[in-house]
Amino acid sequence: DAVYIATPPNVHKAYTEQVAAAGKPVYVEKPMALNLAECQEMIAACDAAGVPLFVAYYRRRLPRFLKIKELLDTGAIGAARFVTVSLHQTARPAHRVAEDLPWRVQPEIAGGGIFVDLAAHTLDYLDYFLGPVSEVAGFGGNQAKLYPAEDTVTGSWRYASGVQGAGAWCFDSYTNADETRIVGTQGELVFSSFGEEPVRLITAAGTQEFAIPHPPHIQQSLIQTMVDQLNGQSACPSTGVSAARTTWVMEQMIANYYRNK
Repeated sequence: DAVYIATPPNVHKAYTEQVAAAGKPVYVEKPMALNLAECQEMIAACDAAGVPLFVAYYRRRLPRFLKIKELLDTGAIGAARFVTVSLHQTARPAHRVAEDLPWRVQPEIAGGGIFVDLAAHTLDYLDYFLGPVSEVAGFGGNQAKLYPAEDTVTGSWRYASGVQGAGAWCFDSYTNADETRIVGTQGELVFSSFGEEPVRLITAAGTQEFAIPHPPHIQQSLIQTMVDQLNGQSACPSTGVSAARTTWVMEQMIANYYRNK
């Protein structure tokens, strides 16, 4: 049996260490922890106990994102050159009630704001598609002053492969928008992180659309890879090591905001 840790991030490390000490495999929610240092301690605890550490970045096994990876890996857009991410949302009503704020906008519990909660998914699947980020910079800010966490983030990064990226996240926008665009030498892929609208492949020959709905149980495919690994078969693609990379990227993007607090 494995233990699923589905709590807010501020207690992920403590529970992971307890589960590892009990000799059980760990499946922890994302984001993995409050910061990279905690992620590294979680990895060390599981390594010392000889148990695997899995993280719930389930997009790594959703059919929609596997199709995007297949298109990239088979050269459908040629060689990838850059990626852009845009995620804008209107402020949620609950975020306007200062005396009863959700934990996701309390940095001491969440490790940041909605950026940390949602950008984690996008940056993680881009790590899966394009490999580890080697350099990253960014700016976090709180423009609406609705809660203590950042509400607007811009960032730029470069993958070890040389592919470059840029992103903008705003959680006090006039509208909702969600687009990731990967541009290559022969075309581009356009899709959303959280919607189910068709994935678009755009090349000189025209536009192809791939409509791939999510399965009924959103985490089931990733959980199956955990079961397979525990049974000595193929490895799960979402581990403490890969998830720690995503935490590091986000931490760097908003470091200025928390350094200046």
